[in-house]
Amino acid sequence: MDKNQINFCFTLPLCILLTAAKATADWGNWRGPNHDGVSMAGNLPDTWSETENVLWKLTLPAAGSSTPAIMGDKILLTVEVEGSVQLLCISTSGKEIWRRKVCDAKGGQKNGEKTNASPSPCADDSNVFIMTGTGEVVSFDYSGKEKWRFNAQERYGRFKLGFGFHSTPVLHEGRLFLQLINTAYQIVVCIDGLSGKELWKVDRPSDGVAECFHSYASPTAHRYGDVNVVITHGHDYTVGHDPKTGRELWRIGELNPKDKYNRTLRFVASPVAHKGLVVAPSAKNRGVAGIMIKTARGLIGPGAKSEAWRIEKGTPDVPSPLVYNNHVYLCRENGTAICLDARSGEQYYHERVYAQTYRASPVAANGRIIFTARDGTFSVIKAGPTLEILAKNKLDDQFTASPAINNNRIYLRGYQSLYCIGKK
Repeated sequence: MDKNQINFCFTLPLCILLTAAKATADWGNWRGPNHDGVSMAGNLPDTWSETENVLWKLTLPAAGSSTPAIMGDKILLTVEVEGSVQLLCISTSGKEIWRRKVCDAKGGQKNGEKTNASPSPCADDSNVFIMTGTGEVVSFDYSGKEKWRFNAQERYGRFKLGFGFHSTPVLHEGRLFLQLINTAYQIVVCIDGLSGKELWKVDRPSDGVAECFHSYASPTAHRYGDVNVVITHGHDYTVGHDPKTGRELWRIGELNPKDKYNRTLRFVASPVAHKGLVVAPSAKNRGVAGIMIKTARGLIGPGAKSEAWRIEKGTPDVPSPLVYNNHVYLCRENGTAICLDARSGEQYYHERVYAQTYRASPVAANGRIIFTARDGTFSVIKAGPTLEILAKNKLDDQFTASPAINNNRIYLRGYQSLYCIGKK
């Protein structure tokens, strides 16, 4: 790859950066305004506890792992309770405004990681969108009025997955994109956000077998300069699609190498795209690939022109990658942090931050990276090539949802409570 290609991906004019900072305060998707886990917030606390920098704490009706969506002064959150999936609308002052039943949800487990409310809501200025483990796809406005609905299993076929449906749709430029990758069928669908009508549907072929059909990952989307792509992840490949038509633009291969094929390699961690670079994880300590989207074409294997780097092992199994200030951060499910150079893939460190179980994806803001352990320990790391742990903050709850950041506040969805963290 030449120097100009690298500079394209990691340089932005100041005017564009300032415009983005102004326009991206809301956290309308589970990985934030740009689908990459990065916030422009600049005044967040490094430390918090049950008695420090908790602006408010709201008891929730049930445990869960979906990340809240935050638009303006409203927080949207899903729970499975009393045999149904429900949508809660909560003010940013910590008061429940309304709740609506989304659908019946018989058979969901009480474990907060395995409910029919696992997919996170997403939202724009006018509407909030929910998909459930039962396949229900519903839109509400901010008064709680239902706008439209359909059931993806009724429309496209029954899901066939080993551990239930957990993929969060991605909302991108007024359209909702669903990846339905399971043993029964593998498709990508584009839905009009205003009407709920299908705009296109494409097959997503693969030569994968067995459990590799099962994807629990979520799609993402990325616009950067003249790059505009929807990215799906599962069944051995990461695939870039034209958002207008669904046409396949490229696919990243060898995430499950054929010469050492693993028939149980189901993808859970989702890809991330940031400033023209897509980072594609795999599973079970296999590899991670960094691909330059602008030059991506066809099947991309090791050594391809568009490949910035590829590592053979170290992938997170559940938490998704993060790219921030020219570094890639990987949070493995045992608390090991890996930092790579985003341009070359050079490893800077590979160290245990805090030994626990990790399900949430890391987020970044204000020169800090936040890792979320299930036992309620939040490690705040200084961004950069040297591991510097600034704080380990403990809350009295369990956490498998990813943090959301809005207007210099961090929202943490626990099994028992929703926390709002900020400087008092």
